[in-house]
Formats: sequence, structure tokens, C-alpha cells
Amino acid sequence: MALPPGSPPLIQDVSDTAFLVAHARAVESARPKPLFSDPLAAKLAGEKGGAIAAVFPPMTAWSVTMRTLIIDRFLKQAWEDGVRLFLNLGAGLDTRPYRLELPPEVRWVEADYPHVLAYKEGVLAQEAPRCRLERRGLDLADDSQRRTFLAEVATGERLVVLTEGVVPYLDETEAGALAGDLRNVPGLVGWIVDYVSPESHRYRDRRVGRHLGRAQFKFRPSDWLGFFAGRGWKVRSLDYLVEEGLRVGRPPPFPWHLRLLMKLFGPVARHGQRGPFRGFAGYAWLEPAGGGASS
Repeated sequence: MALPPGSPPLIQDVSDTAFLVAHARAVESARPKPLFSDPLAAKLAGEKGGAIAAVFPPMTAWSVTMRTLIIDRFLKQAWEDGVRLFLNLGAGLDTRPYRLELPPEVRWVEADYPHVLAYKEGVLAQEAPRCRLERRGLDLADDSQRRTFLAEVATGERLVVLTEGVVPYLDETEAGALAGDLRNVPGLVGWIVDYVSPESHRYRDRRVGRHLGRAQFKFRPSDWLGFFAGRGWKVRSLDYLVEEGLRVGRPPPFPWHLRLLMKLFGPVARHGQRGPFRGFAGYAWLEPAGGGASS
């Protein structure tokens, strides 16, 4: 559905994207055979989430579903490895403390803008999380606030940080500062973060850029892996959305010409070659590299 000419974008700022993501998870949960169940997503998305989603292509909801599967798998591996502290920075309307089979002793800390958390707490007031849930109001791009928060929350025990749909909205200076701060957090064993390729940026700009208002992707380093390697991080795992979709029998709903290219050339690696769609976008589990971070 197209907006009338001259209409303001439905997404005015980054916080509004949380409604789009919640709606996508609600739609997946309502499928006859969903790939995951998020029973609270529809309540959080409300009418606003549906209105925003109506102007986006099917690829958007598909991407949310695939990234949810990948992140859930990373988190499950973390708590099976004994991690009991999780920091969800820029948590938005995520409901993992309510829907995942988390051990009850897990401490899950959500941080986001105060108005986002206030809305979320109001909607979920009658719901009980499965673990020890805390919420902290925070402007993640504010260096002083972020460093104070990390110093207060991270006590030295092993922890994993999740920044789902956060880093793409930061510029390179802000992303570098965040990477440096997290690299210095005692006990941190993993950082789950978006990977977005240049091809994915171009596709997003062309298909949905006009709907995004001030919520444009700004983090576009020429060498994504090199950017984080230079700040003391190495990749433990990088899982791609296209490969996840093929794994679970839900291929990406690309436009017809891209589907044709996938059919002709293949989406994934064959005989040691990288398919043209394999690295379109994904999620990485980064871990601190030895020797400390560089400036």
C-alpha cells in the first residue's frame, strides 16, 4: 500500500521501527505452522505496527523472522554454555524474557529510551517473565549514559550483549565507541550484532528508504569485518538470513528477477564459491579477540 503523495513517513524515528518488528513477529506467530511463537507481539505492535507494515514489502517480515531464529539460537547456545547475564541494548518491543525457555536464574537487562520502556511495561503489566527481568532507561548513543550503565550492570560474571536492529542506525563513530566500550566490559563473552552487506543497503534504500523518515541506516563501513576486527573483535559465528530461510524451508521473497538470479546462480556456496545472495544480510556472534582493543 502506497502512502498519498506528500504524506509524512509512518516511521518518524528509530523507536517506531520496534512496532514494525513486533508486527512481523505477530504475523509469523499466527501462521498455521509458525517457525516460532511470540504470543505477546500482537499486543505490543497494536494498530500502529500493522499500519507501518502495510507499506513495506514481504521481504521485511521475512527478514525479521529469519533474524529471530538466528538470534534465538545464539542465545540458547549462550545459556547452555552457562551464561546467566544478558544485556539487550535497544531492546524495543522484544519479548524474549517472556517467550524463551530461559533458566529462571538468568538475569536479563533491557535498555532503551524511557518512553519505549514505559509503553512496553504498560502493555505487559499483567505478564510474568520467565527470568529475572530488569529495565533501564538509556540513550545508547550517549557515551556517558552508556558507560555508566555498563559499569553498573556488568559485575564481572560471564555475559552476552544483544543489539538487535541497533548498530545499523549508528554512524561509524558511534558504532566504534560502542564496540570499544563493550570490548572493555569484564566478563563479556559474546556480542550479537547485525551484519548488513552493501547490496542489502542498496536494496533497502531503493525499496523502503522513502518510508523511513529519520530511521535511515547510517552504519555502512566499506569492510564490516575489518571494522570490528580493528576494535578488538573476532567472529565466532556469522549466520546469513538467506541460508537460514533455505534451512527452514522458507526462501526469501525476492522480486521475480532476483529469484531468477538465485535459480541461475544459486544462493549459497558451491564448490568453494560464494553464491551471490549468501551474504546479503545476517547476524554475527562476535567475541573479544586477544590482546585488547585498538583505538
